[in-house]
Amino acid sequence: MRGEYKVPGGKLVAVDLEVRDGRLAEVSVSGDFFLEPEEALLDINAALNGVSTEAGVDQLSSAIQGSVDRDVAFIGFSPEAVGIAVRRALGKATGWHDHTFDVIPAKVMDPAMHVALDEVIGREVARGERPPTLRLWDWDSPLVVIGSFQSVKNEVDPDGAAKHGIDVVRRVSGGGAMFMEPGNCITYSLVVPASLVEGLSFERSYSFLDDWVIEALREVGVNAHFVPLNDIASDQGKIGGAAQKRFADGAVLHHVTMSYDIDADKMVEVLRIGREKMSDKGHRSANKRVDPMRSQTGMTRDAILDSFLATFEKRYATTRSDYTQAELEAAEQLMDAKFSTPEWTHRVP
Repeated sequence: MRGEYKVPGGKLVAVDLEVRDGRLAEVSVSGDFFLEPEEALLDINAALNGVSTEAGVDQLSSAIQGSVDRDVAFIGFSPEAVGIAVRRALGKATGWHDHTFDVIPAKVMDPAMHVALDEVIGREVARGERPPTLRLWDWDSPLVVIGSFQSVKNEVDPDGAAKHGIDVVRRVSGGGAMFMEPGNCITYSLVVPASLVEGLSFERSYSFLDDWVIEALREVGVNAHFVPLNDIASDQGKIGGAAQKRFADGAVLHHVTMSYDIDADKMVEVLRIGREKMSDKGHRSANKRVDPMRSQTGMTRDAILDSFLATFEKRYATTRSDYTQAELEAAEQLMDAKFSTPEWTHRVP
């Protein structure tokens, strides 16, 4: 059995092993990483031999750490990375290339429908009714989408929202508010089985699931990088942020919103938090903070969306897909029963 794990920003770890009586045997760790002293590799292999096949990443990592001296240097990888590779060898964890992803291009609809579809598709992926799915958002009306745990009154100025005809919807994932007008953002949702982020902390799973979009941004001329916990930035400043929801029945929703051409002054009238951030920096206008992708790429939003899909489809096995009628109907029902209700929207006042 063989498992591999590429550390985001680091090196490849491979593990070959056998299983005997429910325990690891003949374990051999390899890769393009660095390890000092090199003799520690023998200790790592020895530590894993005999460990139960049911051991999780934490247990595997602890076994490795307990077998090596404190001065051993793991360079470009970690004991956790070895544990993930072991779990993949056993079929307990998966990698990108173990899946074929459904890809759904941008489709214009009520932005609250996208919020509902996050839950609908998340449940389907968890139940194995739909493969891992990447879908792009497009919408026909302005909206503020707040995080699952945010306070409406702390985030949104009701006078500013009323002035500009902007409603508020609460999503299922945490994170910050998204100021969304038609054409001003680039947003996508990626829903994957929990096995893809097996053994990864929440922080590491963000960078792991954002790795492809860093390449996609570079393809359109944006020198982007990941900033923990959940931001994506360019040389000229922050351009986007990510949020996640881990469904209890076995799927992870990861979505990202990046600014394309935001009306920054309007955003500050609507979002209190944007106003506070601006005053803290001493700026008179939010335009000095917003770094839209339009100015960095010179490309239309549609062209950027097409390029993003091309990058994802180049990296991974994919199938072009669309929403089913049943999914759209389920999302509409969720809008009526949950996402459009004041009880949900104002559950954190």
